[in-house]
Amino acid sequence: MTQPYQPDDSQQDPYQSGPQYGPQYQVPYQPYYPPYGPPPPDHPQATTALVLGIVGIVVCQVLGPVAFYLGRKAMREIDASGGTLGGRGNAQAGFILGIVGMVMLALGLLFGVAYVVIVVFAIASSAT
Repeated sequence: MTQPYQPDDSQQDPYQSGPQYGPQYQVPYQPYYPPYGPPPPDHPQATTALVLGIVGIVVCQVLGPVAFYLGRKAMREIDASGGTLGGRGNAQAGFILGIVGMVMLALGLLFGVAYVVIVVFAIASSAT
């Protein structure tokens, strides 16, 4: 009769990971600055465009065109500055939110006009 298989202690476990070393140490976080110094200051209208874009979507869609204009203007000035101005991401976000706000404004005006037309026809048809 054959004996059941019993692993030999002299063999290495094939599922054991490689050699274990001491604790791994990491270098403390240091912000990356390009070799020429700290990042450039943000364009003053970049953050304004972003804030107006957010407010234009959430509260008052009339601010959408203003955010669109300021964001586009700030992006052009940042691109023309040759790297002396930063904040392009904020300006671009304000630009895009301005577009969304303008679309929402246009849809709101369209639905408002359609509502007035429907009410006027309903009143006219009920009067006759």
